[in-house]
Amino acid sequence: MVLEIRQADRSDRDAVARLLDEAFCEDPVSCWVFPDPGHRATVHGKFLGVFVDVALADGRIDYATDGSAAALWLRIPAGEPEGEDEVPARMRAVADPDNERCELVGRLTGEVHPTSEEHEYLLMIAVAPDRQGEGLGTELMRPVLERCDREGLPAYLEASSERSKGLYERLGWEFTGTAVRLPEGPLMWPMWRKPRG
Repeated sequence: MVLEIRQADRSDRDAVARLLDEAFCEDPVSCWVFPDPGHRATVHGKFLGVFVDVALADGRIDYATDGSAAALWLRIPAGEPEGEDEVPARMRAVADPDNERCELVGRLTGEVHPTSEEHEYLLMIAVAPDRQGEGLGTELMRPVLERCDREGLPAYLEASSERSKGLYERLGWEFTGTAVRLPEGPLMWPMWRKPRG
C-alpha cells in the first residue's frame, strides 16, 4: 500500500480535529477525561482541537490526502522546558473549564516526558474508524521514523491503550518502564524509540 501524505495547514484544522474526535471518542483516556458519553460528544472535539493548534503552530501534521489519517509531530529539544507548559490549562479552558481531568492528563504526561535528548514527539496519531486495521498508521509514521533513523534521532509517544502499545512495539518503540496512572482511570504507556542503524 502507498499512502499519499501531505503536510496539513490551517485550512485543514477542523477536518483534522474531527478525525481525532472520531478516532479517539471511545479511547480509554478520552472516556476517563469525559465519562459521560453525551457530554463527551459535545466537548471532545474542542479538547483535541488544542492538539491540532499546537502541532500547526509548533510542529507539523502529516495528513493522508484522502483524509483517512493524521499524525501530529513536535520536535522537542534537549533540556528542561522553560516556564510552565500552558497547553494543559488551555485544553481545559477551551473544552470543559469545570473538568480538572482535561488539564490533569496533560500535567501527568508532562511530568514523565524525557528531557535528556532531542527527539520527535508523536503527539497524536489518528486513523478514521472505518479504516483502522489497514496499516495506515504505520504507513503514516514510516517517513518520520526513517528520517529519525537516518539522523540518529529518537522518538517518543504515550500509548493510550494496550492495542496501540502493541502496534508501537512492533515499530521499535519500547515502554519506558513507568506508566502514567490516571486517578481511578486507565494507564498510559510512555514509549521511547531509539534510532535504528
